[in-house]
Amino acid sequence: MPNIPPLVWSETGALPSGLVLSNAGVLSGKPTVIGSSPITVMVQDSVGQSATPQDFAIQIFARGFQATSSMGTVRVGATATLLNDGKVLVTGGEDAPQHPLATAELFDPTTGTFSPTGSMGTARVYHAAILLEDGKVLVIGGSDPSGSDLTTAELFDPVSATFSPTGSMHALHGAATLLNNGKVLVAGGLDDNGNALATAELFDPTSGTFVPTGTMVNVRDGGTATLLKNGKVLVTGGSNGNPTEGILATAEIYDPVNGSFAPTGSMAIARVDHTATLLKSGKVLVAGGLDNGGNALKEAELFDPASGTFSSAGSMQSFHWIHIATLLSDGTVLVTGGRDFNNRSISAAELFDPASGTFALTGSMTTARELHKATLLNDGRVLVTGGSDNGSFLATAELYQ
Repeated sequence: MPNIPPLVWSETGALPSGLVLSNAGVLSGKPTVIGSSPITVMVQDSVGQSATPQDFAIQIFARGFQATSSMGTVRVGATATLLNDGKVLVTGGEDAPQHPLATAELFDPTTGTFSPTGSMGTARVYHAAILLEDGKVLVIGGSDPSGSDLTTAELFDPVSATFSPTGSMHALHGAATLLNNGKVLVAGGLDDNGNALATAELFDPTSGTFVPTGTMVNVRDGGTATLLKNGKVLVTGGSNGNPTEGILATAEIYDPVNGSFAPTGSMAIARVDHTATLLKSGKVLVAGGLDNGGNALKEAELFDPASGTFSSAGSMQSFHWIHIATLLSDGTVLVTGGRDFNNRSISAAELFDPASGTFALTGSMTTARELHKATLLNDGRVLVTGGSDNGSFLATAELYQ
């Protein structure tokens, strides 16, 4: 017999202080105590039929996400760069019809709003953007509306709010890292034929040109490049393009003094689409990604530059790949979204605490996101922008605080 409305809802167990469940099944109020509260929810229709009781645990966290204003357009595979004035420059990406965009916009943390700014000379998606020492932003590579990969680059000037072309790379490249000498290292990636690259080059802001530098030990695409406190760059994982055992556990170090790469200790797990975050201690947290079998990972590792070795950093609470990891002002690392073990976009977020060496859940994002961006603002909040929610392209943004 079908349920006959009206339905009456009730619960047993202690709701978090400050929350109320109405007879209509609406949970409302503002929690006043953090922690987990197990409850059992029941519902009964007008003739006394009861549904099977359902058990839930309501978790209240000290920190979480709150929606802010949306961008002017949906963006997947865009960049988000904190400028010296505290605003965030969002460039390119692709819209709902999957057309790369040339437009850009600025987020103002004071007003919590986005506004349009000058457009790039070339529409780009899955490109890189690096804040230079002079306050300008270098935008490089990506793919254009025809699907062609780009070697071109351009500079955004916050004073004039305009983009202008600069020198082009000699080859297609992936990861980009600002060095302590003000130059930008770009390394690895794929060539026009889809082959992984070992080549690297340097962008010199003084001349506005790219020049080749040392060649990596391994060809890599989808790896990470992290500036260490000693000025060297740690490159981890990625894929060499081999269809059977293409995901890499190896790592290497770039030395800007002699312009060369050298191998260092390998990770315990081969990874691609992972994150690598420099901690305040100088160690690097490597988290998540996909392994050589295409399986999503929870496991994390720590790289110690002093010994040149990796060690276990435990496991995350959720599986994450094509996610984002952001170092917060207090030294913890915020991990947001990506995809899970079932290849679904997720809203889950968690914090890694270097003091305890453990991951713990924090408040989830208001929307599941992958291929999004997360930017630490000067006031300690984190701006999360765009991305995709299981195929639905997003213009929304939210703040972690």
